[in-house]
Amino acid sequence: MKKILLEKLLDNCKEQEYQKQYEYIINLLEEKKIKPVKASRLNGKSPALYREYWLLEATKDYSNFIEELRYQIIPDISVDYYLKHLESYEADREWVLQLNKYLKERKETLQFKVSANERSFEIWGREKFLSKGQGRRILKRCGLEMSFFNIYETTEPLAYYSRTRNVPQNLLILENKDTFFSMRRRLLEGNETILGIKIDTLIYGAGKGIFRSFEDFDLCVEPYMKAAGNQIYYFGDLDYEGIGIYENLSADFGEKWNIVPFEAGYRKMLSKAKGVDSIPETKEGQNRNIKDIFFSYFSTEQVKRMKEILEKGYYIPQEILNISDF
Repeated sequence: MKKILLEKLLDNCKEQEYQKQYEYIINLLEEKKIKPVKASRLNGKSPALYREYWLLEATKDYSNFIEELRYQIIPDISVDYYLKHLESYEADREWVLQLNKYLKERKETLQFKVSANERSFEIWGREKFLSKGQGRRILKRCGLEMSFFNIYETTEPLAYYSRTRNVPQNLLILENKDTFFSMRRRLLEGNETILGIKIDTLIYGAGKGIFRSFEDFDLCVEPYMKAAGNQIYYFGDLDYEGIGIYENLSADFGEKWNIVPFEAGYRKMLSKAKGVDSIPETKEGQNRNIKDIFFSYFSTEQVKRMKEILEKGYYIPQEILNISDF
């Protein structure tokens, strides 16, 4: 609200007698266009008026919006929020009505699972509407969850190389790109095994990127890669972060996919590290909160050696191995 002096309010009728000026101010008060600032004190005249007033915004007539919300919006959309916040409905109305039209006329298309951007364009003609704050805010106000729209989030395509499509098969997830390229070269040369283990498919995990990829594993890989009886191995750096990636991957997806450490790879790393004068110090900021899930796959002597390296602040990068080691 904005303050205004009595004299300024009376500009339009300053030539009239005081009684007419008084009636003019009273009329503005009755129409709720102004409100007295009582701290400004009276002007000392009879009948008295306050010296200052608040200018009030005109109250909008939302009766059409109320009727629209109550009788034209389908039951899938909750109108409770908007009935209490009609000014928000005025701002969101275009998007709410488009959603309402879609659910009225094309709700059956929700039976088909599509990407978030595809569904967003289908409803609002804007592919990024659902992924941005405005779209999610409007869904919340409409009482709708993202799951209602039968969508999936797309991730970067999973990079993999398959030597064969035969099933069941062994799949090996690799944390780092260099190791992926080196092992792929070995398979391309006609070899079936890596460190004595038959490997049919290599997957580039991209560090922690493997979590997002595995959320969509069913959608983004070919049938032979998710066939019953397949064995999935994980192989990464021998440090807190690499071990943590495996343990979290196993915890999140272990019930559906059989994921175990690539023991042969880690044993080879340990063996080769004995001949290296110095191995790198552990990178700063790593989460050291690992459990014993990873270590449970190795012998007591191997675990002792791994923990000794980690506890002294060192690690073995996966790149210690190259094609000559496989």
